[in-house]
Amino acid sequence: MAAHAAAEGGADVTLFERNEKCGKKIYITGKGRCNVTNDCDPQEYLTHVVRGGKFLTGAVYTFPPRSLMEYLERGGLKLKTERGNRVFPESDKASDVTRCLEKYCRNAGVEFRFDEKVLKLLILNSTMRGIITENGEYFFDKVIVCTGGKSYPSTGSDGDGYKFAAMAGHNVIAPVPSLCGVNLKENYFKGMQGLSLKNVGLKVYIGGKLKKELFGEMQFTHFGASGPLVFTASALINREKNENVKLVLDFKPALSPEQLDARILRDFTAEKNKDVSNCLKALLPSSAILPVLQRCGIAPEKKVNSVTRGERSALLTNIKNFDMLFLSLRGFEEAVVTSGGVDLKEIDPKTMESKLVKGLYFCGEVLDCDAFTGGFNLQIAFSTGYAAGRAAAKA
Repeated sequence: MAAHAAAEGGADVTLFERNEKCGKKIYITGKGRCNVTNDCDPQEYLTHVVRGGKFLTGAVYTFPPRSLMEYLERGGLKLKTERGNRVFPESDKASDVTRCLEKYCRNAGVEFRFDEKVLKLLILNSTMRGIITENGEYFFDKVIVCTGGKSYPSTGSDGDGYKFAAMAGHNVIAPVPSLCGVNLKENYFKGMQGLSLKNVGLKVYIGGKLKKELFGEMQFTHFGASGPLVFTASALINREKNENVKLVLDFKPALSPEQLDARILRDFTAEKNKDVSNCLKALLPSSAILPVLQRCGIAPEKKVNSVTRGERSALLTNIKNFDMLFLSLRGFEEAVVTSGGVDLKEIDPKTMESKLVKGLYFCGEVLDCDAFTGGFNLQIAFSTGYAAGRAAAKA
């Protein structure tokens, strides 16, 4: 986007790509389908930004999701909107998005240099002079850094952009994984491995205080938990000490404690001679029954008619407030995005130009901006890339 916007503005543009082709990270987004954006207005969009919302306001209003959609469709890419206003290529192929963007660039005269890694910025008297790559020196009066963060390093995002920013004297907010799964402490979660839950609640506590109450879908895995709810939670907790974080699962968020208690009592009354583990099959997924009973201290073979009031109360508590025993976040290898990056105080939000080095611009994930899942992070890349490209061409 930055390259095309600059070329459209009349600049001679050379795009340096360390990989053998463009957009490797785009190829894996949305499980290979590429959730390009979210079809909402700028005001709604900004409510989904976790870090950098104020900074991004101008860029998002100038090039909002609707403008991106029109841009891609003008380039021949047919789009469709799915649940949650998530926008995908009609073909369900992320490669079509990359192909559309590359075609735009080539038609505008952008020169591509593949398999050429940039090693260093050339800066003289706080002004950009060019870059040094594996193949030698190149002289440019404008350089746009859009290298991504540290997530999915196999695609080439190994944090080079932070190194370039530091070379220019910029402060870099420590990068941490975001939109990723979580490791859980107890090995009995392995019994729930593969369990997918829909319409459940997840409460996020930080320092003993409720930070956010979420509702949706999640899965238990061999390491702990993943899925949309967990990804959202990860964006809220990734700068907290692990010991300050508590994740609490509500298996039945649609029922109040009183309603759930009445439901349990009704089931127990109807099946008082059954084992308690069998009686709970209508209330909980099969693989969740033993972990819940274990947490309550109730033997699974115990007859319903011998369950005490205290045990029933413990059952109610653990169905509504099941402590997931959070251990840590998963790493950059699995994180959808990076949280952290170039300090926004040192970047002009209108142009994405460095306030420290004339002619140096940053856009996308390398900036200290990130958002929740649903197409919001790619929109950050497109909006800031559009701003940087236009500004660089005009300057």
